Amino acid sequence: MAKQGPAEPEARRTGRRRKRKARRGRGEAAAGPAPQGPGMAAAPPRSPREFSSNWKALQELLKQKVNSANESVSACQTFTTKHPVKAGNGQGVPAVNGNVVKAKSTHKTDNGSAKDSPPLAKEKSKSVAVDEKLNSTKSGGKGCKEKKKNGSILKEKVNIKHKRRKAEEHAEEQPKEAEIWFDDVDPNDIEAAIGPEAAKIARRNLGLETGQPKQSVEQVLVKEKASEGLTRAVAMDCEMVGVGPKGEDSIVARVSIVNQFGKCVYDKYVKPTEEVTDYRTAVSGIRPENINTGEDFKTVQKEVANILNGRILVGHALRNDLKVLFLDHPQKKIRDTQRYKPFRQRVKNGRPSLKLLCERLLNVQVQTSEHCSIQDAQAAMRLYTLEKKKWEAAVKNKSNNKNCKT
Repeated sequence: MAKQGPAEPEARRTGRRRKRKARRGRGEAAAGPAPQGPGMAAAPPRSPREFSSNWKALQELLKQKVNSANESVSACQTFTTKHPVKAGNGQGVPAVNGNVVKAKSTHKTDNGSAKDSPPLAKEKSKSVAVDEKLNSTKSGGKGCKEKKKNGSILKEKVNIKHKRRKAEEHAEEQPKEAEIWFDDVDPNDIEAAIGPEAAKIARRNLGLETGQPKQSVEQVLVKEKASEGLTRAVAMDCEMVGVGPKGEDSIVARVSIVNQFGKCVYDKYVKPTEEVTDYRTAVSGIRPENINTGEDFKTVQKEVANILNGRILVGHALRNDLKVLFLDHPQKKIRDTQRYKPFRQRVKNGRPSLKLLCERLLNVQVQTSEHCSIQDAQAAMRLYTLEKKKWEAAVKNKSNNKNCKT
């Protein structure tokens, strides 16, 4: 072998330098920004240090993501959104290439190619963390607050709508006065079926409205500042005492007559024509001293007959009253509240008592203790005036039908 000349070592040195430069250039190309474009691909890392720096950057990013996810969970426990970590995405975990190494790596390389990368990586990691925190807080904490606020607002709106609906339904349920047109229904039944407002209107239409202070029986049955003389219609009631072995037979002990306004036009005790065996004081209110000084029966009979002559006679179970007076009256001029069909239908009783009719139709209590013939006559007259128009129309139609048949 021939010896090498002096230029030979120099050529070797230059070749080595070129190789070093080429390697250095490759490292810088790998660490530096690669040209981007649709057809350009980033050069993959080749040195072990580049791989290690990329791996460390990836671990730090994953730690930051886990920490931010934990913070978002603690900010809102009820609602969390988990974003999957995607490799190769610009916003997520970057792919291991030269571009990402320069942007994300936080360690220095020997060749100094990554000297400028740490601030960029810090800025990007901070921006990613901030963005994720903002997203998590927007979707988490603020979302919870907004949801709570929205929930309370929605509840308030629902409550307001419910109250409005209730008020509208209540306003719809309350009937107007024009709707309560029926007169032959008990106001108590109306109150049970429709409500107190409807019953109040019905009582007002029927003349039974008592107002705030409850009126007395006399205020309901008697019209104030009215005529005290005889009227076309009069009401009569008699109190009786018992005669005979067991007091089973009855004779008249008191006669009371009132006019159409409830004013008393006649009231007399009657001297008994037979020995009284039962005064029936608990019911009749008659005592011995009342009838022992009373008017003679014949006189009372004549006076009553004169009053009833040509007038409409109103009363309750008038057949018994006329029987003890030994009087008769034209059937077409008798208005018996016990036999009036609409009254029986309204109280659902075939033979209603005067007390029941007054309680159901007039909303007053009568005959609570001893009976009073004046009050009973007033109650019968008030029931008659309550249905006077319909009652008289029905009687007129009945007579017309009879005349047509004959």
